[in-house]
Amino acid sequence: MKIGIHSFAALFPDATTGAIPSATDRMASLLDEIELAEEVGLDFFGIGEHHRAEFLDSAPAMILAAAAARTSRIRLTSAVTVLSADDPVRVFQNFATLDLLSRGRAEIVAGRGSSVEAFPLFGHAMTDYDELFAEKLELLLLLRGTTYPTWKGRFRPALSGQGVFPRPHQERMPIWAGVGGTPQSFARAGALGLPLMIAIIGGSFERFAPLVELYRKAGEQAGHDPSRLQVAVHAMGFVADTDAEARDRFYPGWAQMIGKYAKERGWPPPDRAQFDAMTGPDGAFIVGSPGTVIAKLRHADDVLGGLSRVAFQMTSAALETNAMARSIELLGKVVAPAMQSVHVPT
Repeated sequence: MKIGIHSFAALFPDATTGAIPSATDRMASLLDEIELAEEVGLDFFGIGEHHRAEFLDSAPAMILAAAAARTSRIRLTSAVTVLSADDPVRVFQNFATLDLLSRGRAEIVAGRGSSVEAFPLFGHAMTDYDELFAEKLELLLLLRGTTYPTWKGRFRPALSGQGVFPRPHQERMPIWAGVGGTPQSFARAGALGLPLMIAIIGGSFERFAPLVELYRKAGEQAGHDPSRLQVAVHAMGFVADTDAEARDRFYPGWAQMIGKYAKERGWPPPDRAQFDAMTGPDGAFIVGSPGTVIAKLRHADDVLGGLSRVAFQMTSAALETNAMARSIELLGKVVAPAMQSVHVPT
């Protein structure tokens, strides 16, 4: 099992003081986090995509390109690319360029996007939510294997053999399907034979077991080698020296972030009891001491039938600079080595 980090480059106020760091300083600290993640041996680092005031990741390939210049081994991925609202040609060109800059370390996690502000920003209708993604994913996959594509769709001008450059360093740049909890998304990823990245931001790992089974069955029915149907998880995660410290460091930022979206969407505000339940044995938050985190990872691996990678979503603790650095260190030096033999993807 490979271990890494996903970040949303958040710019939230400090949960205690209310102070907001400058965007410049936050970006600098994010690049420091990526550099440290490589230094301690983590396998990958992903940057999300949002188009809101409290995030700095509207152009994730740019951030990853800066990280490529400061690293040499760690894989660099989107988390996720909101493909429905973008042009697949530009997405491919951006990540092919990143792949060249990083000498073959770029990956794309393509998703429909749970934050929908990109749709009106780029002139797309929410009524076309799924159709946009299906069509654009088809084109993105075509571009990966075809330099001079011929293609026609509904939402983008046709291609009639125009060259799409540059070509990436990797012969087959990895493209993952980023999914939430929609059965259709799991089945589509399996039918296409794409590796699967599941965003699990609440509930339990058990809830997703039937969906993973649906993904694997769809892949097998489409004729894909079962060993190639990789499953990965993106989950809220944080590591500290003790369970109590990990929870106390992570909770304030998490409550602030989730509280903001709860208010916008008319949900009840989050509370500490809810958080503690999610970090408990039955919850999907991977928060605690190294021993607790390792146990939770092994449980998730068992429930979901083998995981190729797990991404720790640590954004909400980003302002705790020292705690963040310690968490990355523990993740790379203690947790990741313990998980290397749990599941080895082919």
